[in-house]
Amino acid sequence: MAYDPTNIFARIVRGEIPCVRVYEDADTLAFMDLMPQSEGHTLVIPKVAGENLFDTPPGSVAAAILSTQRVARAVKAAFSPPGLIVTQFNGPAAGQTVFHLHFHVIPVYSAGGLRLHAREKADAATLEAHAARIRAALEGGA
Repeated sequence: MAYDPTNIFARIVRGEIPCVRVYEDADTLAFMDLMPQSEGHTLVIPKVAGENLFDTPPGSVAAAILSTQRVARAVKAAFSPPGLIVTQFNGPAAGQTVFHLHFHVIPVYSAGGLRLHAREKADAATLEAHAARIRAALEGGA
């Protein structure tokens, strides 16, 4: 499958669609998942076009994983979950639904406590409040 520059994440990178931003640098963007599996579920994407781990330039993958680590530390500091999942899917059979490389940072509060993904939209005010907590943790050096 060829990269589709009209996918939702490409449009977010270009500023055509709003998102609740958590972190941004020259190469990556992190924002709240609109349909989170748990409180604090955050997405990290490279700004460069790439459908998956295999199609994205290595430098962009490296920048994305470094930002993922930084954001994951901040999520952990902001929400104090006893566990945290970092995941990334490649292809429809693996569960990928947006075909732009992205990493999920998902706090886990109890065994089996995750909501199903992409089922229920979160309240905008809640997402902004969660993003503010993560941004504060990033500013605090997490």
